[in-house]
Amino acid sequence: MSDKIVKRKEITISEAKDILAKLENPNLFQVRTLEYASKFAKLDPSKAAELVDKLVVEFEIERKDAIEVVNVMPTTLEELRVFFSTGRKRLVITTKLEKMLKILDEYR
Repeated sequence: MSDKIVKRKEITISEAKDILAKLENPNLFQVRTLEYASKFAKLDPSKAAELVDKLVVEFEIERKDAIEVVNVMPTTLEELRVFFSTGRKRLVITTKLEKMLKILDEYR
């Protein structure tokens, strides 16, 4: 089988874990990546994808930022604020962050 990129899409660690777990003959790199994903996945893959979409729509943030948030699942305002306080990213006001934390709590 040849390696061919069919489509690129940013996904959460949970979704990557699900994909890797379905491989019949994984290579060493895929096995190690599955071990990592198993250790750090915070949610069920379908819930992770749903949460990413919800964050993108409700808070108008970039998909990759939403994926980072879902991968980490921060529990405090300070932890969440880190994702929106550097570089080119616009600052998100505290009330929005609090609402975002409530949504994250619903998915824990």
